[in-house]
Amino acid sequence: MRQRLVVGNWKMHGSRDSVHALLTDLVAAPAPGGVGVAVCPTYLHIHQALSLCAGSAVAVGAQDCSAQEEGAFTGEVAAAMLADAGCQWVIIGHSERRQYHAESDALVAAKLAAALGAGLQPILCVGETREQREAGDAQGVVAAQLKGALGELVSAPGLVVAYEPVWAIGTGLTATPGEAQSMHAFIRGELDGLAGLDGDTTRVLYGGSVKADNAGELFAQQDIDGALVGGASLKAADFQAIVNAAA
Repeated sequence: MRQRLVVGNWKMHGSRDSVHALLTDLVAAPAPGGVGVAVCPTYLHIHQALSLCAGSAVAVGAQDCSAQEEGAFTGEVAAAMLADAGCQWVIIGHSERRQYHAESDALVAAKLAAALGAGLQPILCVGETREQREAGDAQGVVAAQLKGALGELVSAPGLVVAYEPVWAIGTGLTATPGEAQSMHAFIRGELDGLAGLDGDTTRVLYGGSVKADNAGELFAQQDIDGALVGGASLKAADFQAIVNAAA
């Protein structure tokens, strides 16, 4: 059975005080059985998060990593540096990275390989825009993103895929449970067609305006294994409610 997983993507939010308050509340909450929990703060707050989460059920990850191992790459952070700091997870290929930083499928693939090489567990994000969905291209777009990122890998131990329809990120819109389930099932089939991957055992998360009041219905779907949570992960009570729904 696939273990449920709920990951908070804090994006560019947080201060030392807010991180302390949020994580103090999260680590004090009862750990629900059978659900993995992780938070992905900014690079600046990773050390603080690791300290606050030490000995708890809450793991820590990063929101991105470099495709490079080291060198003259100003502003970049290598996957090995994240692993050395104590991170377990890293988000790869988020739509905001693809949109605002022009990340191609080839770059996403290189970052994914770097993360795996460093021993991190990658959360690979895929998803279509509203225009692509309305044009009937949603599955084609997601399939191309999966193949572009994973097609050259021999294996991807610990891989998690997060389906995040771009039109539902930060908009308040959410794919219906049926729409989300349909795409998650499609993703599993695509993973089966890639060497070294198993769609039945790979966890596939949903992301896109996940909240406490819609999480339960989403998690009730057969192929949805949890969530990559944005705004709702910045409030301990809201995030914990989503974690509880996953349990």
